[in-house]
Amino acid sequence: MTPQMATVDQQLRILKLPSFVAQRQAVAARAEQEGWSFERYLATLVEAEVADRSQRRITRLLRQSNLPPDKTLATLKLDRLPTPVRRMLPTLCEGGFADKAENLLAFGLPGRGKTHLVAAVGYELILRGFSVLFVAAFALVQRLLAARKTYDLEKALKELDGYDVVIIDDIGYIQQDRDEMEVLFTFLAERYERRSVVITSNLVFSQWDKIFKDPMTTAAAIDRIVHHATILELPGPSIREEEALDRVRPAPEAGVPG
Repeated sequence: MTPQMATVDQQLRILKLPSFVAQRQAVAARAEQEGWSFERYLATLVEAEVADRSQRRITRLLRQSNLPPDKTLATLKLDRLPTPVRRMLPTLCEGGFADKAENLLAFGLPGRGKTHLVAAVGYELILRGFSVLFVAAFALVQRLLAARKTYDLEKALKELDGYDVVIIDDIGYIQQDRDEMEVLFTFLAERYERRSVVITSNLVFSQWDKIFKDPMTTAAAIDRIVHHATILELPGPSIREEEALDRVRPAPEAGVPG
């Protein structure tokens, strides 16, 4: 490598173009062998840099998301989802609701697949460039409450605001005292019409007074959440129970109808 080209590589690193550096010589050799124009040579390097940068961003977003590693679209059993939910899933995965700062709510009793469904949507959103955070409702509340006690609530809310979508799992399992209820409401109010929230709950809205205690706060929270929202209902039997039965159910013998 000539001193001039070494200097070029250094400058490319300063510009944070690592794929240019890594592929420049190989692409140059191919360009010379095949008689490429300078424009094609440059376009090939630019395309490689864009693709590599996109992949690095996806890798970073996945690492920061805290999404459960096994709950992806590939492992989601679509045949066990209600038909309306199954039909809506491709549109949700495209991320239009996140583009418009709308919300997604999944309701159903335990074991109906709510968490897997919204986590799978979360993975697909990341592949499309959205930043996503998956967090259990109780953990989010404790995070915000701890920040408020140290007078850092505004900072904590600003950090969460950096995510296009925050997935709050199992909101129905928390029954907060007033301080906890207030920080959760503050979080939801801060994101209203600005950022998306995805919520799973085993409690229908008429039971949310168990979460927010105060009727007015409950009504205000629901109003903000559902104003721009898609609501998914997952009724039917428990998927976990069915899967457990499938594991222990003996396979039919050969030649004997199952």
